Amino acid sequence: MALDNPRGALFRVLEPNRHSRVTFVELFFDLVFVYAVTQISHYLISHFTPLGAAQTAVLFLAVWWVWVYTAWVTNWLDPEKALVRGLLFALMLAGLVLSMSIPRAFEDRGLWFVIAYAAMQVGRTAFWFTVTPPQRAPVRRNAARILSWLSASAVLWLLGGLAEGPVRMALWCAALTLEYISPAVRFWIPGLGASTAEDWMVEGGHMAERCALFIIIALGESIVVTGATFAELDWTGANIAAFACAFVGTVAMWAVYFNRGAEAGSEMISRSSQSGLIARSAYTYLHMPIVAGIIVSAVADEIVLKHPLGHNDVKTAAVLIGGPFVFLVGTILFKREVRGFLQLSHGAGLLALAGLGWFATELSPLVLSALTSALLAIVAVWETLSLRAKPEPHASATSA
Repeated sequence: MALDNPRGALFRVLEPNRHSRVTFVELFFDLVFVYAVTQISHYLISHFTPLGAAQTAVLFLAVWWVWVYTAWVTNWLDPEKALVRGLLFALMLAGLVLSMSIPRAFEDRGLWFVIAYAAMQVGRTAFWFTVTPPQRAPVRRNAARILSWLSASAVLWLLGGLAEGPVRMALWCAALTLEYISPAVRFWIPGLGASTAEDWMVEGGHMAERCALFIIIALGESIVVTGATFAELDWTGANIAAFACAFVGTVAMWAVYFNRGAEAGSEMISRSSQSGLIARSAYTYLHMPIVAGIIVSAVADEIVLKHPLGHNDVKTAAVLIGGPFVFLVGTILFKREVRGFLQLSHGAGLLALAGLGWFATELSPLVLSALTSALLAIVAVWETLSLRAKPEPHASATSA
């Protein structure tokens, strides 16, 4: 029998042992973030300095946070309802403004960036609070807590948008810090206290599928960057080899994440009585390095395609090794959360990538790209063979 949905509220009707599908309007909403991810990778390429990398990190953390918060809310609210669809369309418009502002977010479009960001974060949460029926008092209190934290961080975002230079960076970092620690302290505020595990129950299969689809977005952006860059080049032997390495690396990352990993996560969170805690740790936090690693790898692929036989300086070596390294860090921690053990193949891959760092600058970008892609492929094959020999363990849900 379906769970209650009092007085026609806009919440999903959850049915036992039935997975809530990702709706077409959610997929439509995600198209904005295909554009946002592309803008972030292009920002790093055009600001290929330590400061540019730090600015890219701020932009990425903001984009990820606004997307994942929307994924949480649409896990509770029903996107098939007209009002919720209207919310998603409004968020898409703000998301386009956000994405278009990314290239000059630290220049003359900083205020546009933060107005769009704050409107998405505060507006979506205010909508959720408003449409929650009085009978769902714990949900309303949870929405009020989140709204309080996001409103406080919005002040810092807006002040940063009005400031310039290092002051803007400092204020935006403070705003992100405030937002990223808030789930860890369960959105505690005076008077309402902290949320409980029951406040964060989610439809686990839906949440797992939403985050897996964002991985597809990031991998798709990598394919687009590779194809668009290669199409504009002369197809020499070195460029063709660089293209092949980029493709193999992207396929290997897909295999590492989706070959048993994503499925195990979906099954585990769907069975758990503490689905909210798993969603917070395994999906909200631990998917960040997975996505970030894919984006950095896409940047590295573009660099190698344009200069396959050039000099491998420290910055180039850092993205060539750093992208796969950060990706594997995210996947090994994610799979530890859902399987209950550290994947040996991933640990070996991390050690091998760290070892490459000792002599990376002595290799050409093409050779280093070939080695990192080969390592990712080996990790994927190793994991597949090791898991085929034993059944998937069922880790118990624990607090993150």
